[in-house]
Amino acid sequence: VQLQASGGGLVQAGDSLRLSCAASGRSFSNYPMGWFRQSPGKEREFVAAITRFGTNTNYADSVKGRFTISRDNAKTTVDLQMNTLRPEDTAAYFCAASNKPLATRTSEYNYWGQGTLVTVSS
Repeated sequence: VQLQASGGGLVQAGDSLRLSCAASGRSFSNYPMGWFRQSPGKEREFVAAITRFGTNTNYADSVKGRFTISRDNAKTTVDLQMNTLRPEDTAAYFCAASNKPLATRTSEYNYWGQGTLVTVSS
């Protein structure tokens, strides 16, 4: 499966932003999906995950209550709605496909999109 993330940009603290990841190739609904982020000099970290049909989700503690992951299998997209953004949310955001539901480790994801940069100014 090929993944392409979009929607990043420069926003102010407190603003909202919605990222989208478009998938193509093999059947999208076969894959649990996730979002990760990476800041300069830091390791890539888990943000959110969603099961194949969107029944269950999982979030990093740092974004819980502010971010929402969702998917549309008909459109083969997975989105990340980010509210009440903070400067510490600044990072490149990556979508990824896994074979394991609600996986949180990068090693558990087999396919990755390119990053989309989110910059939150204070």
